[in-house]
Amino acid sequence: MQIVIFGMLIILMSALLQSLSGFGFSILAMPLITLVMAPQTAVPILLLSSFIVNISVLLTTSNAIDLRKIWVLLLAGIAGLPLGTHLLVILAGNILKIIIGFLIIIFGLLLLLGFRKELKHEKLAMLPIGLISGILGASLSISGPPIIIFLSNKQVGKNSFRGNLAIYFLLLNLVTIPIFWWNGLFTPEVLNYTGKFLPGLLLGVVLGNFLSRKVQEQHFRKFTLCLLLIMGVLAVVSGLK
Repeated sequence: MQIVIFGMLIILMSALLQSLSGFGFSILAMPLITLVMAPQTAVPILLLSSFIVNISVLLTTSNAIDLRKIWVLLLAGIAGLPLGTHLLVILAGNILKIIIGFLIIIFGLLLLLGFRKELKHEKLAMLPIGLISGILGASLSISGPPIIIFLSNKQVGKNSFRGNLAIYFLLLNLVTIPIFWWNGLFTPEVLNYTGKFLPGLLLGVVLGNFLSRKVQEQHFRKFTLCLLLIMGVLAVVSGLK
């Protein structure tokens, strides 16, 4: 019972965060929920839960989505999923979490301080970014940081930022779910906990979508970059534990 209450609160906070900002669900939930369950159980739960959250964000930002801007990212992300799933099955991810966490902190600080890099060959740069995102998403359930850094560097607007992230994550979810099923990761325990956490998830979605309409554009950009730094710290702390 304690695991259910703790997990529901984590899912509620994480769903609120992602509905508000367009990202952060798994990065916030992963280090907390693995305090009470194994990563092989937690990652599939977060995958199914984030799928629902991404649908809700997509419904509120559909007019700001431009698939032409992210199709290369998406294809590269899909290409990284099988390797990421394999790593989830065979490896302990602590060292990888620490490395990724430090990289997130460095890039987040640079962007927060005003550093921007104009990409002359943007679509070519999307290939490694998407590939790393796919690998991290399937192995550690943290596919967001590479894409967030990329979009923040481009300084896209709030609704475009949230919408393009939502469609990217959602399409990645649609590919990842069959891969996880094929690898036997959707156990009865995973499905049971996912159902029990659902009330918290839905409440978080409603609150997050409501609050997103209240945040001004300039504050949103600073908020997302500060949030990115926090996610980097959480990844490092989770890896050290």
